[in-house]
Amino acid sequence: MTTPADHAVAVELERLRGSVDTGFATLNGKLEVVLQRTTAVESDLATLEQRVAALEKSRWPLPSLAAVVGVAALLVSVYSALTH
Repeated sequence: MTTPADHAVAVELERLRGSVDTGFATLNGKLEVVLQRTTAVESDLATLEQRVAALEKSRWPLPSLAAVVGVAALLVSVYSALTH
């Protein structure tokens, strides 16, 4: 035989179960959003790393070019000084 108190406890437990289920569903949805954002950030990071690597590869001749221009300027100035 069930008493009204038992019935009230059962109803309250059912409400609690519904609240927990709703909370887990909300949390699961938020975790899915975080996972999607993390995937997007990882993709953007990989793209950025590729772009940086490409820039680093195309940058290597600049110091060599600067050295060649410096040597050429030195030779022109020495030639100019010797011809006067």
